[in-house]
Amino acid sequence: METMDILTQIEQGVLTITFNRPEKKNAITQAMYQAMADALRAAEQDNAVRAIILTGQPGIFTAGNDLEDFMKNAASIANPSAVPPVYQFMRALNECGKPVIAAVSGAAVGIGTTLLLHCDLVYLADNAKLSMPFSQLGLCPEFASSMMLPRMAGYQRAAEKLLLGENFSAEEAMQLGFVNKVLPADELLAHARAVADKLVALPAKSVRVTKALMRQGQAAQVQDVMNAENAHFAAMLGAPEAREAFTAFFQKRKPDFSQFD
Repeated sequence: METMDILTQIEQGVLTITFNRPEKKNAITQAMYQAMADALRAAEQDNAVRAIILTGQPGIFTAGNDLEDFMKNAASIANPSAVPPVYQFMRALNECGKPVIAAVSGAAVGIGTTLLLHCDLVYLADNAKLSMPFSQLGLCPEFASSMMLPRMAGYQRAAEKLLLGENFSAEEAMQLGFVNKVLPADELLAHARAVADKLVALPAKSVRVTKALMRQGQAAQVQDVMNAENAHFAAMLGAPEAREAFTAFFQKRKPDFSQFD
């Protein structure tokens, strides 16, 4: 599936996947997830692609899920056995055998932060603002973030981000252990490209095998945790707390969770 909201370009061995919906702050629709999943799967089979960059616009990576599209497709999203596009994308990202570099400027909300945990190299602009606001939406962590973030950051620091769901800066993300470097915004993409070019110049098999060896010890556990999280997420998506959170968002008011246990 192709959509102009996702741009793909292959140049000198590097596939660049770009969020291209700035008028909606790069909020991700199911069509966009499908386009990215398809691009990652195609790259896996294309010997000409030796590194991948995920990026957005200079001032916005992604505002996370497009909530209107998300609610329209809630039935399929709440049924993981249907393998909706968001699951296809995250599975393709997690299983990608080639190195994936994230270059993040501006906001990276929800899955915009979660997906970074699955990338091999992560570079942030100094204006980056990250958040994992699942508890604020009456939901729970997704796609193994409840396992991966505590492992990377330590339990208490991960708990602060996942329980409160508040914004945190590029410098804080660096301290949490899943960011390689923070750069001035105008140097971000050039730096990511330079790193990708270094990877392209290396023996492709060596890069793939090294990545596979680093990930093999946790691959099965990541999938198990993803499945457990997705089951909870699906159940919570139809619960009153999530309905109140989404209704409040569309009504532009603060949600009231006081009536829920």
